[in-house]
Amino acid sequence: MREPPEGTPSPPGAGSGFDRLLEHRSRLMISVLLARYDRLSFSRLKELTGETDGNLGANLRKLEDEGYVACTKEFVARRPLSWYALTERGREALRAHVASLEALIAAARGSQPT
Repeated sequence: MREPPEGTPSPPGAGSGFDRLLEHRSRLMISVLLARYDRLSFSRLKELTGETDGNLGANLRKLEDEGYVACTKEFVARRPLSWYALTERGREALRAHVASLEALIAAARGSQPT
Protein backbone atom coordinates (compact mmCIF):
# COMPACT_ATOMS: atom_id res chain seq x y z
CA MET A 1 0.00 0.00 0.00
CA ARG A 2 1.40 3.40 -0.99
CA GLU A 3 1.79 6.23 1.46
CA PRO A 4 0.42 9.68 0.52
CA PRO A 5 3.10 12.20 -0.51
CA GLU A 6 4.63 14.31 2.25
CA GLY A 7 2.50 17.37 2.99
CA THR A 8 -0.76 15.81 1.75
CA PRO A 9 -3.58 17.37 3.79
CA SER A 10 -5.80 15.16 5.91
CA PRO A 11 -9.41 14.70 4.78
CA PRO A 12 -11.79 17.35 6.11
CA GLY A 13 -12.84 16.45 9.62
CA ALA A 14 -10.22 13.71 9.96
CA GLY A 15 -9.49 13.18 13.62
CA SER A 16 -11.76 15.97 14.80
CA GLY A 17 -15.33 15.64 15.91
CA PHE A 18 -15.25 11.86 16.10
CA ASP A 19 -16.54 10.59 19.41
CA ARG A 20 -14.82 7.42 20.68
CA LEU A 21 -17.97 6.43 22.55
CA LEU A 22 -20.08 6.62 19.38
CA GLU A 23 -17.60 4.66 17.25
CA HIS A 24 -19.16 1.47 18.63
CA ARG A 25 -21.90 0.24 16.29
CA SER A 26 -24.43 -0.46 19.06
CA ARG A 27 -23.96 2.86 20.84
CA LEU A 28 -24.22 4.76 17.57
CA MET A 29 -27.42 2.87 16.69
CA ILE A 30 -28.91 3.53 20.13
CA SER A 31 -28.10 7.25 19.84
CA VAL A 32 -29.59 7.53 16.36
CA LEU A 33 -32.78 5.77 17.47
CA LEU A 34 -33.11 8.00 20.53
CA ALA A 35 -32.48 11.10 18.41
CA ARG A 36 -35.42 10.09 16.24
CA TYR A 37 -37.86 9.36 19.08
CA ASP A 38 -38.46 11.26 22.31
CA ARG A 39 -37.85 8.15 24.37
CA LEU A 40 -37.78 4.38 23.96
CA SER A 41 -38.19 1.55 26.43
CA PHE A 42 -35.45 -0.99 27.04
CA SER A 43 -37.53 -3.71 25.41
CA ARG A 44 -38.18 -1.60 22.30
CA LEU A 45 -34.48 -0.71 22.01
CA LYS A 46 -33.65 -4.40 22.34
CA GLU A 47 -36.10 -5.23 19.56
CA LEU A 48 -34.81 -2.48 17.24
CA THR A 49 -31.10 -3.12 17.80
CA GLY A 50 -31.18 -6.91 18.01
CA GLU A 51 -28.84 -6.78 21.02
CA THR A 52 -28.96 -9.15 23.97
CA ASP A 53 -30.09 -7.84 27.35
CA GLY A 54 -26.50 -7.81 28.61
CA ASN A 55 -24.98 -6.06 25.60
CA LEU A 56 -27.74 -3.47 25.40
CA GLY A 57 -27.58 -2.80 29.13
CA ALA A 58 -23.80 -2.38 29.07
CA ASN A 59 -23.92 0.02 26.10
CA LEU A 60 -26.77 2.03 27.61
CA ARG A 61 -24.81 2.28 30.86
CA LYS A 62 -21.76 3.66 29.03
CA LEU A 63 -23.92 6.27 27.29
CA GLU A 64 -25.63 7.11 30.57
CA ASP A 65 -22.32 7.40 32.46
CA GLU A 66 -21.09 9.89 29.84
CA GLY A 67 -24.30 11.93 30.16
CA TYR A 68 -25.49 11.15 26.62
CA VAL A 69 -28.57 9.21 27.71
CA ALA A 70 -30.98 9.65 30.62
CA CYS A 71 -32.96 6.79 32.11
CA THR A 72 -36.25 7.02 33.97
CA LYS A 73 -37.89 4.03 35.63
CA GLU A 74 -41.48 3.34 36.43
CA PHE A 75 -43.66 0.41 37.32
CA VAL A 76 -46.50 -0.78 35.10
CA ALA A 77 -48.66 -3.57 36.49
CA ARG A 78 -45.97 -4.20 39.13
CA ARG A 79 -43.28 -4.68 36.48
CA PRO A 80 -40.32 -2.33 36.10
CA LEU A 81 -40.15 -0.33 32.89
CA SER A 82 -37.04 1.64 31.92
CA TRP A 83 -37.30 4.55 29.49
CA TYR A 84 -34.27 6.01 27.73
CA ALA A 85 -33.92 9.43 26.14
CA LEU A 86 -31.04 11.25 24.48
CA THR A 87 -29.83 14.26 26.47
CA GLU A 88 -28.82 17.56 24.89
CA ARG A 89 -25.20 16.61 25.45
CA GLY A 90 -25.87 13.33 23.63
CA ARG A 91 -27.54 15.16 20.73
CA GLU A 92 -24.57 17.52 20.38
CA ALA A 93 -22.10 14.61 20.44
CA LEU A 94 -24.14 12.71 17.84
CA ARG A 95 -24.36 15.78 15.57
CA ALA A 96 -20.60 16.32 15.72
CA HIS A 97 -19.86 12.64 15.14
CA VAL A 98 -22.23 12.41 12.15
CA ALA A 99 -20.80 15.63 10.67
CA SER A 100 -17.30 14.14 10.89
CA LEU A 101 -18.51 10.93 9.24
CA GLU A 102 -20.15 12.95 6.45
CA ALA A 103 -16.94 14.93 5.90
CA LEU A 104 -14.92 11.72 5.75
CA ILE A 105 -17.35 10.17 3.25
CA ALA A 106 -17.31 13.34 1.14
CA ALA A 107 -13.50 13.27 1.11
CA ALA A 108 -13.56 9.63 0.02
CA ARG A 109 -15.88 10.59 -2.84
CA GLY A 110 -13.79 13.61 -3.74
CA SER A 111 -16.55 16.09 -2.96
CA GLN A 112 -17.44 18.58 -0.25
CA PRO A 113 -19.94 17.69 2.51
CA THR A 114 -23.39 19.24 2.34
